Amino acid sequence: MKNMIFILLFVVFNGATCEKENEVVRSFCYWKTNLYFENEDDSLIKDMNVQHMYVRFFDVDWNPYAKEPLPVATIYGIRFNKSNPEITPSIFITNEVVLQANEKQLDSLAVRIAQRVQQIGVKINETKADDIANSIVYPKDYYKQENYKRINYDSVKSIELAKLKVDFKEILIDCDWTEKSKDNYFYLLKQIKKGFPTAQVSATIRLWQYKYASKAGIPPVDKGLLMCYNLTKPEDFTSKNSIGTSQELAQYITHDKYKLKLDIALPLYSWAVVFRGNQFKGILSDYDQLRNDTIKLKKVSDSKYILKDDVLVGETYLRNGDEIRIEKISDEELEKMISIVKSKIKIDNQTKVTFFSFDKKYINDYGTQNISSYYESF
Repeated sequence: MKNMIFILLFVVFNGATCEKENEVVRSFCYWKTNLYFENEDDSLIKDMNVQHMYVRFFDVDWNPYAKEPLPVATIYGIRFNKSNPEITPSIFITNEVVLQANEKQLDSLAVRIAQRVQQIGVKINETKADDIANSIVYPKDYYKQENYKRINYDSVKSIELAKLKVDFKEILIDCDWTEKSKDNYFYLLKQIKKGFPTAQVSATIRLWQYKYASKAGIPPVDKGLLMCYNLTKPEDFTSKNSIGTSQELAQYITHDKYKLKLDIALPLYSWAVVFRGNQFKGILSDYDQLRNDTIKLKKVSDSKYILKDDVLVGETYLRNGDEIRIEKISDEELEKMISIVKSKIKIDNQTKVTFFSFDKKYINDYGTQNISSYYESF
């Protein structure tokens, strides 16, 4: 009897340990130029138990007039309301930058990247201090409290701001480097690491860079974020789904020899790709109203539609006869993709599983319960 009890306890505790080991860090990418969370955003974060976010802080592009790399599209208005996920600043650098810049320019760029991340971090802390000061100086039912002693707002904010430090644990650099640009890019990454001595520096890894690591090289960073989507170009008329398919993913994740610890990024978005006479005309992100218009749109397959009239969608003018390809990853395909990733890449409780991107439209489309089940599948 005692032996039976021991065995049962062993199974229970061993099972609990295995379950804990499979809990990944739940993460999202946020890729807009402003970030101001509303109550609905907070609820989505809570429902999915999201613990982390890659937030695009700014881009770096090559300026052909100044002939130097310059930061562009800096994020503004960062306010998370009641939710408090850990933030990893993300910086997108075009391949043109690392193709064109010389070492002196790359040295300068690394310094400016560190400075700008610090500046945005200070603004985030100012927002946090502002929220705390408001809650102290103007507590709930403040105007109903006759004998309430008013506190100086600026003094409280200064005190709270002094308590907050810019201390990011990780910095993500996003660049689709090539064989030709890898030397310059890897040099830049080494310089960037000098600007963040207390943080890990990670880099995005495209699927071709993973599969052909001997050609693409391994970036000199602490870890990588494997981007398991955008497998073909949207402008390819013959593509079934440019966001990706499990069959295509399996053709890239063919080994388990990559020499960096990898986090995983998967697609959670959809769009409509427009063609006119087999020629690519653009992408529609907001296409729901058009798709539901059975008078102006004829469905010819599960993902393809033909326009039967001229229409204006947002600021995009479409013509009668245009072909529209709706692209979205199904639940079944996502589960297959997860299985493929798990078959070759080591997953543990430190692995960030990230969905691109955090947007109420996409999250509500997939459903928070489904998304939670994707995390649990790891």
